[in-house]
Amino acid sequence: MLRLAMGMVLCLAAAAVSAQSAAYQWKDANGVTQYSSTPPPAGAYKVRAVNDSGASLASTETAATPAEAPECATARKNLELLQGQGAVQMDSDGDGKPDKTLSDADRGNQLALAEATLKANCAAAPAKP
Repeated sequence: MLRLAMGMVLCLAAAAVSAQSAAYQWKDANGVTQYSSTPPPAGAYKVRAVNDSGASLASTETAATPAEAPECATARKNLELLQGQGAVQMDSDGDGKPDKTLSDADRGNQLALAEATLKANCAAAPAKP
């Protein structure tokens, strides 16, 4: 009798799980709320569990923002270093060791390059905690 009751509970639980799906919610660049069955390609979004009638279930969580592209992170780091006060060295021969201290002109050129990379390929700077 107990096995029969447990079997029925498991069947009901399986039916309840199959009647749920996920919807993704985020705001686009214009501030308009969007919903989709797939997450956005980039940016913060919420995962909402919905039942088969479309009602939102209690469990809503905020998912992490996808990681920034490596070239954007490098450009941001370079920009921070180049805007600093200390001398900046560069690996000019590709051996992984810095071998040239940047002149003011070189520093300005590298600063412009980092800014152009960020402007052309990267989103606005992430908020600092």
